[in-house]
Amino acid sequence: MSQITTLCDTLKQLLKARNLTYKDLAQALELSEANIKRIFSSQSFTLERLEQICGLLELSLSDLFLLNTQKEHRLTQLTQEQEEELIADKKLLLVAVCARDGWSFNDIINHYQITEHECIRLLARLDKLKMLQLLPGNKYKLLIAQDFRWIPGGPLEQFMSSDVIVEFMEGDFSQEQAFRFYMRGSYSAASAAIIKNRLNQLTQEAAALNQADAKLPLDKRQHLGLLLAMRPWELKMFEAMKR
Repeated sequence: MSQITTLCDTLKQLLKARNLTYKDLAQALELSEANIKRIFSSQSFTLERLEQICGLLELSLSDLFLLNTQKEHRLTQLTQEQEEELIADKKLLLVAVCARDGWSFNDIINHYQITEHECIRLLARLDKLKMLQLLPGNKYKLLIAQDFRWIPGGPLEQFMSSDVIVEFMEGDFSQEQAFRFYMRGSYSAASAAIIKNRLNQLTQEAAALNQADAKLPLDKRQHLGLLLAMRPWELKMFEAMKR
């Protein structure tokens, strides 16, 4: 895939993440919607046009190019060995999560009970695991995708199922930024495929937003948990009443 193609895909994801349509873009740039569609379909972006679109997205050109570069050649799934090593060391897992969310070295050691020496050692281990590339000055380049997936039935999924999701669902959902909704139904295979596709799109948009917001200082961001799930399932109490 060419760089201009990945750049175009990045722009589309950012527009979706900010709930902006081609019509919104056309109005902001004083162009017709057909012209905007042509620009994206032909990938004929001038630097001036890219800068205008970035302005609407509240990004600089350098931010856009950085986001595009970060998307390339990212791991979308860890190995069994990588997952096992992460689960075996809580501090290593913590630093890995912080790195994925774009925390700086100083953010990590100032926010958590991790010394400077420990953090360097943990980042070096993550470098050895090929999850990031450690750079001079305790900086790093992330090598895992924002929307990477766990190994089905693997160490991370088992940990998420037994610890994280249980704790998450037992929490307080009355806060302003909280949302919890459950609905059961009986769907056709076609309808289930549509719902699954929409959930995948939302996952990608949430990952793009997290990546874009990584450049903001920590006091402008907040930890949020997002759980998306769907599977063939019926409550055990209902199953017990079947003939």
